[in-house]
Amino acid sequence: MFGFAKTQMVAPDEALPGRAEPMPVPPRHAVLGTPLAPPYPDGTEIAEFALGCFWGAERKFWETPGVYSTSAGYEGGYTPNPTYEEVCGGRTGHTETVRVVYDPAKVAYTDLLRVFWESHDPTQGMRQGNDVGTQYRSAIFYHSPAQRAEAEASRDAYQQVLKGAGYGPITTQLAEAPDFYFAEDYHQQYLYKNPNGYCGIGGTGLPLSDQSSGGSCPTGLTGDDASAH
Repeated sequence: MFGFAKTQMVAPDEALPGRAEPMPVPPRHAVLGTPLAPPYPDGTEIAEFALGCFWGAERKFWETPGVYSTSAGYEGGYTPNPTYEEVCGGRTGHTETVRVVYDPAKVAYTDLLRVFWESHDPTQGMRQGNDVGTQYRSAIFYHSPAQRAEAEASRDAYQQVLKGAGYGPITTQLAEAPDFYFAEDYHQQYLYKNPNGYCGIGGTGLPLSDQSSGGSCPTGLTGDDASAH
């Protein structure tokens, strides 16, 4: 692994083999009190987003009205059931992803897209701020043709906003949702369990629409958390 470029996607045949056993999942969301793992209630839908460190990203979504549950996980790579350490090493191809289970009668997918775009800088490639590596790339994993169409439309609209402010091209990956692997228990609702923990989430300050959800993260960077993430 010495000299391995963390900003270069690993080839499928060079990815870590992973394991068959899934990560144990806590029975309940520490904030919302709802299940993290399926089955989810009838009428709810799943959205999955990668926008940098999943600690702060997950909080953005559990604070969004109409969201039923959120969880931190790994997605978009090759290694089945990876560990956090493996993902950090750049040999899995996975992003740090947030799964959002939501009630479309209470919050629209377009509203979740607004939270996504406004909560990070989607032009940075294989990094987000000081967090560098393929795991921090921006991505939307869609679960239906309708989600794909709305994601593409919102990307194109936000590109015009960013271009007008001098930003470069959006590098966000749009892909049909592959397998989602739950992260370890201690990552779930991390900033609720660790209120002074590291949050690397911060947007450009440019709204996708007039109803901006903001992008700043009030929680500061602290010693051990900074070195860990």
